[in-house]
This record gives sequence, C-alpha cells and structure tokens, in this order.
Amino acid sequence: MKELIDLSNLPRHIAVIMDGNGRWAKQKGAARVFGHRNAIKAVREVTEGCAELGVKHLTLYTFSTENWGRPKLEIDALMQLLVHTIRAEIPTLMENNVRLSTIGDTKTLPGSCRNELDEAMRLTENNTGLNLILALSYSGKWDLVEATRKIAAQVKAGLLSPEQIDEDTINQALATEGIPDVDLMIRTGGDHRISNFMLWQLAYAELYIINDVFWPDFRKPHLWEAVLTYQGRERRFGKISEQLVK
Repeated sequence: MKELIDLSNLPRHIAVIMDGNGRWAKQKGAARVFGHRNAIKAVREVTEGCAELGVKHLTLYTFSTENWGRPKLEIDALMQLLVHTIRAEIPTLMENNVRLSTIGDTKTLPGSCRNELDEAMRLTENNTGLNLILALSYSGKWDLVEATRKIAAQVKAGLLSPEQIDEDTINQALATEGIPDVDLMIRTGGDHRISNFMLWQLAYAELYIINDVFWPDFRKPHLWEAVLTYQGRERRFGKISEQLVK
C-alpha cells in the first residue's frame, strides 16, 4: 500500500486524535491505564511512518485540558507513563531524525513531566526531519483564548490597532505559530467529532475517521490508507472544481 502513495502530494501537517484506549482495555477486561500503556506502540508506528514518508509535521492530541477532569488515579498513571515513554523513546526519535515539540498549557504538568519534555526537546532540537508535536494540556478553545489575550495586550500597548487584526495576526498568536494548518486529521475509535482540538487550524483539514480500530491497534498500514484517501480527495478551499484545473 505504501508504494501507491504520491510523495509529491503529501499532507504537510497530520494531526491525530488517539481515541479508544479505554474501550480497548475494557474489551480485554483490563483497567483503562492498560490501554494507555499499549498505545505506545501506535505512537511509535505513526511517528516512524510519517518520518519515512517525509511528512513535515505530526501533532498528537496527547492530553486535553478536559482530561484533567478524569479520575486522579488515571491522571497520575498517565503522567508517569508520559515521563517513562519520553525518556525511552529518545533513541527512536534520534534514529528517525525527529524533532520533538509541544503545544498547550504545559506549566500545569507535573515537574517531572516538564523536565523530561525539556530534556527531550533539547536533545532533538537539531534534528531536521519530522516535527513531532505533543498537544499536552491543550484544547482548541484554550488556544484561541490565549491568542486573544496576546492580541489584546498588543492593542493595549499601542503596538497594534483593531483594524490591523487579520488571519495572519491570529496565526502568529496561536500555539502553532510558524506551523502550517492541518491538512489531514485522523481519528481512531469511531467518534465523529473533533473534541475541541485545534479549532482554528482544522478549518480546511480533511477528516479521516477509523470506525473499527482503537488507538492501541493503529499501525503503519492505517496511516498509509489515510494518506491515500487524502490524496484521492479534491481540496477546493471554497472554490469550484473547474477553478482548480491548471
């Protein structure tokens, strides 16, 4: 399947809602955290798959602002898992020339998580391949609120007038400053919603929902299929088909 992909027409930015860990574990009669532990393989697969293709940016919805409302036991287990995973995956990131970065309100994360993230980003900052972005303590509404505050502060300081505010102003104030909007969003687990994820950046993204696969079972062939589906769609951006013909 991979050989069918047109490498000249890749999505620049793929985003993934990694859904279904808890339901996967429940099917197996295990606790939810068992699903989170078994999701690490899927993260490695999608990261390596995007790096192999030459995709420039991959954003994984790792922990949303709403996830803080989950049971404390699950949150604590997730944070511990995050620390151990980041530490263990650094050799894989280096081998695949992947640079790690984050978006979100990361100051709300435990200190151990922030330290591991900072170290991993420092070690991979000179890698020139895939930019792997972990959305941590992130939500689309949080991003827009923070961007609005930044712009309001600029207006208050006299650095910007309300009449000067345009799409570029907002793009530059978002957590994803300098990163292109999402071209392809993949969601596992079958739910057909974007769950407060990158609300501005998903404006014209192609959505690919996998109904019968939970995230722990996601593998490279699922990524290939998603990219092939993306390449088979006509992206009009509000225009009509005839206008796209060169």
